[in-house]
Amino acid sequence: MAEGTLYQLFADSAARFPDSPAVELDTVSLSYAELHRCALGLAERVVHAHGRVPARMALLANRSVVAFAGYLAALRLGAAVGPLNPGFPAERNHRVCELAGPDVLLADESGAAQVKGALDGAAPTVISVTDDEALAADPAAHQVPPYSGSPDDVAYILFTSGSTGRPKGVPIRHRNVTPYAAHNIARYQVAPGCRMSHTFDLTFDPSVFDLFVTWGAGATLVVPNRHQQYAPVDYLVDRAITHWFSVPSVVSVGEELGCLPKGRVDTLRWSVFIGEQLSYRQARAWRDVAPGGRIENVYGPTELTVACTEYTLPGSTGDWPGTSNGTVPIGPVYEFLDYLVLDEEGKAAAEGELCVRGSQRFDGYLDPADNSGRFLAWDGERATEYDGTARLTAEHYYRTGDRVRFEAGHLVHLGRLDNQVKIRGYRVELGEIEAALRRHPRISQAVVTVLVRGEETELVGSYTGDPVPAVELTRWLRKQVPIHMVPRRVRHLDAIPLTANGKADRLRLRDMLLADGEAVAP
Repeated sequence: MAEGTLYQLFADSAARFPDSPAVELDTVSLSYAELHRCALGLAERVVHAHGRVPARMALLANRSVVAFAGYLAALRLGAAVGPLNPGFPAERNHRVCELAGPDVLLADESGAAQVKGALDGAAPTVISVTDDEALAADPAAHQVPPYSGSPDDVAYILFTSGSTGRPKGVPIRHRNVTPYAAHNIARYQVAPGCRMSHTFDLTFDPSVFDLFVTWGAGATLVVPNRHQQYAPVDYLVDRAITHWFSVPSVVSVGEELGCLPKGRVDTLRWSVFIGEQLSYRQARAWRDVAPGGRIENVYGPTELTVACTEYTLPGSTGDWPGTSNGTVPIGPVYEFLDYLVLDEEGKAAAEGELCVRGSQRFDGYLDPADNSGRFLAWDGERATEYDGTARLTAEHYYRTGDRVRFEAGHLVHLGRLDNQVKIRGYRVELGEIEAALRRHPRISQAVVTVLVRGEETELVGSYTGDPVPAVELTRWLRKQVPIHMVPRRVRHLDAIPLTANGKADRLRLRDMLLADGEAVAP
């Protein structure tokens, strides 16, 4: 199992492949030596401005030299990096800074407006840097303190949306993430000459794969320009991408926009999808785009360091296993991690909540109060929920909140436990209804929302694809699922609203529905 730190992964590649391209942006390409120089220059600037080495450093930057060199600069200084998205509301970024307590806030040009406004004073030291300034840096090595990072140090802190509305901080240590990087470098045969996609914002943890699976292997991170972000096939072809990593929604949106032409892609070796259920319809559409590459579906919450399961589709579509909900299996779980599937009584079962422990499991939330109920102990027969009073140890399993089932020996993701509701006394999985909607030949994506009208809970189905008359679709659904699972209303949308991470934005969709009627959120 790999040891060390993320910075050491990059620095080792920089020493071995100094002239190889490390990152390729739209207007500039930097070798490993050049990117390392930029990172050291920013590290020197941070220490000079702050007066000492920071313990935590917020990074308000996106798809720029400052973003990538700034990330490495924080790691070089042994600081925990906390990415912020310049496209997020300034109030949200300010709230994250309040929770994370960074010593330094480093911003690129896209974040300059926020640091001059709502984020002014969000950290003791605020620094704005342009790409030209970062590129012009000529660091004096003796002015950057010797590297003293440890595997036990926190590498990065990301914030997930909490059920209370308050973001929850997830600190990931180097010893959590380096085994993940090493596993994926080997699995996908990443090496110098490989050209890796970059579809994820730095606030979304799959970006850790983008950066450090790439840099840990001496490969090239290829950053799309604005046009290519919405035209994936142009990006794949024009930039000769060999490894693709994205959410499945990219496929559906590409289909809806008519920008998934078949047969143009011939460089792609691996396509890996994460973040949502990957439907077989999406997998077939992507296979048509890149018939020569392999398709893999992976799964994992931020708390388990990006991904902890993987399933590769067989080369022939005729060998693809059928599943109960029409989605590609997510697993097995990585062989070096321990896991349980537990029913509602906390006993091992073929279907239930997935719980995982091992090297990739984080050590607990930034606020320890958030740990209660999210971990459990296992005595070999039954699980006991962690209540936050005892010491949290490596023996505790993390509760993912995701329902899975073994089907033909493979793990299939059935949906979130918190997407389970009661309708007329029946327990209903929203994911099962969404899967049924997606089986309709004229429907592409589907999301089911729960609303309350008076004292009655109401299901509303939203879908994309070709419009289907509501009466016709309701009759069709009644042949697919029990009557209590048929949405009271169905509506066609041109596109499902997406979060900044490319997932279906259920809260925004709910707000759209609320604006159309008198129902209220449950």
